[in-house]
Amino acid sequence: MSVRQSLSLVELFRATPAKTALLMIGPLALAAGQLGNSYVNGVSPLVSSAFAVVMLAFAVVATRHHAAEHRRRQLEAETNVDTAFESGISQQR
Repeated sequence: MSVRQSLSLVELFRATPAKTALLMIGPLALAAGQLGNSYVNGVSPLVSSAFAVVMLAFAVVATRHHAAEHRRRQLEAETNVDTAFESGISQQR
């Protein structure tokens, strides 16, 4: 049976703060900047809204990928520890 474990954003920020900030806050800042720029310069809100939606989708997908990558690294580290522990037990016998 597979157990799906959720990774919190706080844990992700603690593990890799720079990468997480770039993947989450960067696209959101770009979206907000583009919306503000279009308002100030009188560009069609349709274009800037579409850009903002794409950037939000990118932030979600990139953050999920980063969380999966972090979880995979954790599982590999746990597996390596378990394997080393088991090999130590078998060598003692």
